[in-house]
Amino acid sequence: MAQGRFHDPVLAGEIVAFLVRKPGIYVDGTLGGGGHSLAFLHALREGGYSEQSLLIGIDQDDAALEEAARTLRGFEAHSVLVKGNFQDIEAIITGVCRGKGLNPKVAGILLDLGVSSFQIDTAERGFSYLREGPLDMRMDSDAPLSAGDIVNSYEEKELARLIYRYGEEPRSRSIAKAIVDWRQKNGSVSGTKELADIIRGNAHGGEKVIKTLSRVFQALRIEVNGELDVLRRALYDGIDCLDDYGRMAVISYHSLEDRIVKTVFAEKARSDWGPKGVAMREPLAYGTVALVTRKPLMASSQEIASNLRARSAKLRVIEKIPRRDYHE
Repeated sequence: MAQGRFHDPVLAGEIVAFLVRKPGIYVDGTLGGGGHSLAFLHALREGGYSEQSLLIGIDQDDAALEEAARTLRGFEAHSVLVKGNFQDIEAIITGVCRGKGLNPKVAGILLDLGVSSFQIDTAERGFSYLREGPLDMRMDSDAPLSAGDIVNSYEEKELARLIYRYGEEPRSRSIAKAIVDWRQKNGSVSGTKELADIIRGNAHGGEKVIKTLSRVFQALRIEVNGELDVLRRALYDGIDCLDDYGRMAVISYHSLEDRIVKTVFAEKARSDWGPKGVAMREPLAYGTVALVTRKPLMASSQEIASNLRARSAKLRVIEKIPRRDYHE
C-alpha cells in the first residue's frame, strides 16, 4: 500500500478546552490517526482524571486503527479502540462500558468529519482526483458499494441527482451525461484519472475546474459511504449518550455537513411551546441541550498556515442539560 500520513488534528486545543472538564468517558467517533484522542488523554492526565476516565476511539478504517494504536502507545490502560461506524455510537459505547462494568453515560464526544490526509494520499483508496487509482472511496474497505459501482451503473438522472445534491455542482446534468456517453462508447470508466478527464471536459477553465472536480468527487464519496444519513443518526444517538453537562463537539468541512449539525443542534436546544397564540406556563417539551457555540468556531490564521485542512473547518459544541436545569 502507498504510504501517506494522517492529518494533524484540527482545533485540538479548542476541543480539549471545551470537552475535557472532568473525569469520565470520552468518545472520539472519528479516530483517524489518533491525534485528537492523544490530546484528550494528555489533558485527562494533566488534570488528574486519568484513573477515573476512559477514551473510546471509533473508526471503520483498518489503517486508521493501526496508526492510532501506535499514536496512543502508553495509554492502553485508559483507551479502547473499536472498528466500527460512528452511526453505531450508542451500541459501541454501551458494549464497551458493559464489558468494563461502567456507566455508559459520556462526558464528551468528538466527531471530526471528512476524509483524512492519509486516505487522500493513498492512491489505491481512490479518494483524490490528483492521483491515479481505482474508483473506490470506501471508508470501510469491506463495504459493498464503491464509487466505481456508482459511476458505471447509475442511470444518468441518478448521477445528476447525486452530483447536484451532494456536490452542489451546477453542471451536474452535463457531467452525468458525459459519464454515461463515455460508458456507452468505452464500456466503463476505469479509474480516478479517467473520471477526472471526463469532468474536466465539462467544466469551465481555471479555478472552476478544481471546484467542479472537488464537488463531484465529494458527491461520490458521500453516496458511497452514506455520510449524511450516518451523521444525522450519530448526532441524535450521541446526544442521547451524554451525561448531565456532557458535551459534544463536531467539526465539519463543507456546507452540507455543517447545515445538518446546525439544524440538529438547534432542534435539540429548542423547547416546544405549542401552537402560536396559545398561552402556556410550561412547554410541551423542553430542549435537552444548550448551544455552547452560538456560531461556528473557525481555526486561527496561525493554525491554517501550518495545517491547510483547518481552513474550511467549522466547530460547533453543545452541552446536555439535566432535567432540573431546563428553562427558557
